[in-house]
Amino acid sequence: MSSKSDFSPSEWKKLVQSPLLAGYAVSAADPSGFIGLLQEAFAAARMLAEARAGAGDALIKSVAEELLTSSGRADAREGVRTIVQGAGLDEIKPRALDALHQVAAVLDAKAGEHAAPFKSWLLDIARKVAEAGLEDTFLGFGGIRMSETEKATLAEITQTLGLDAPAA
Repeated sequence: MSSKSDFSPSEWKKLVQSPLLAGYAVSAADPSGFIGLLQEAFAAARMLAEARAGAGDALIKSVAEELLTSSGRADAREGVRTIVQGAGLDEIKPRALDALHQVAAVLDAKAGEHAAPFKSWLLDIARKVAEAGLEDTFLGFGGIRMSETEKATLAEITQTLGLDAPAA
């Protein structure tokens, strides 16, 4: 069983930051305006709450619980701040993907059987964020659940994490 003690402090920080970065990559790929960003943030928060309360993978639960501590939140904010600081909107997604690639490498090296569930959880967070708000609405009417840009970003996250692409 993987736990916090299996990772160096810098590796653990990366794991703690990764749920936010997974959502951030999608949000930055196709910004949805203020209401859409709020919906996306709530979707990510809901996924964290479910992970903390659920009986799923122990590593996922540990990271979700860490995000509820003041130091965990500070580490996560630091990771996001590093990604966005000095970056244009078009640079945020590639930076977030690079950070997720680093997380995947840490997981592959140290998490054993917990690597795949953790990576899948990150992809699920990104998917929930992508589905959170309607895209291409006009005055709140119409719209689609997920834009083509968000779909492409999910495919990039899938590849970055080293996961198999879902069957079409």
